[in-house]
Amino acid sequence: MWFKNLQVYRCPKPWKISASSLEEQLGRHPFRSTTGYEMQTQGWAAPRDDGGLVHSVNGQMLISLCTEKKLLPSSVIKEVTKAKAVEAEQHQGYKPGKKQLRDIREQVTDELIPRAFAVRRRTAIWIDPANGWLVMDVGSPGKADEVITLLSKSIDDFVIERLKAAISPGAAMTAWLANDDVPHGFSIDQETELQSPVEEKATVRFVRHALEPKEVQRHIAAGKQCTRLALTWANRVSFILADSMGLKRVLAVDVIREGEAAPAQNDDERFDADFTLMTGELHHLLTDLVDALGGLLDAEGR
Repeated sequence: MWFKNLQVYRCPKPWKISASSLEEQLGRHPFRSTTGYEMQTQGWAAPRDDGGLVHSVNGQMLISLCTEKKLLPSSVIKEVTKAKAVEAEQHQGYKPGKKQLRDIREQVTDELIPRAFAVRRRTAIWIDPANGWLVMDVGSPGKADEVITLLSKSIDDFVIERLKAAISPGAAMTAWLANDDVPHGFSIDQETELQSPVEEKATVRFVRHALEPKEVQRHIAAGKQCTRLALTWANRVSFILADSMGLKRVLAVDVIREGEAAPAQNDDERFDADFTLMTGELHHLLTDLVDALGGLLDAEGR
């Protein structure tokens, strides 16, 4: 298993909550399916089938947030409401007014919710107690906020901080491109986005395109800043770094997947071997990335 996206946070180091204690606290908010008129439910589910709420391997912890949401397109509500309004007009002899239309719409929504199709989404969260990492496999800070909200409700005295470095990713990436120089251990790949900070936000994107230094430097000289940059770390993991500090499209190179995973006898052993390999690689990647950005900032910005 490998996370595809990383929203990275710092938790107290060392993390003092044991796997068994964390299991107990997450159990206060277990996942359950939507019922009746509920549009969405969220809760903690086992990361592995037939397992507990906390999957622990060599001190690394994996938990999973499960969200079930009913799909009820507004177009369907609008269509049924329109049909009901026509029926009401035929029955009463005049068109429904605004208040009656609103009441019809609410009634239609209530009737359709129990029959709406429900979809489930799982969000994996990795906790590294020794090194103070809490990493979510989500693509945006907004999705991460959902996880944080339930973590705060579930875990006693929960403390977490967004990963902050001395140099912002946007400033660092812009400097790397302007100087055609990247920190040791990293290499620049064929994708970037440059955006003007002014109101118009003029944007230039290079996708699967060799980055010609002079062309990129010309855009930077005109005032554009780098908001996304494809990088490879140590020839082992490729990713796109965003100016929000998130990592997207994280991908281990084939040599890691095929050559360095421990031999496994069954699916459970293979999962644990992949999890161990992933957490080890990502810990070193994140450590080197923070160093490349000038080191960590604490909650007070020091």
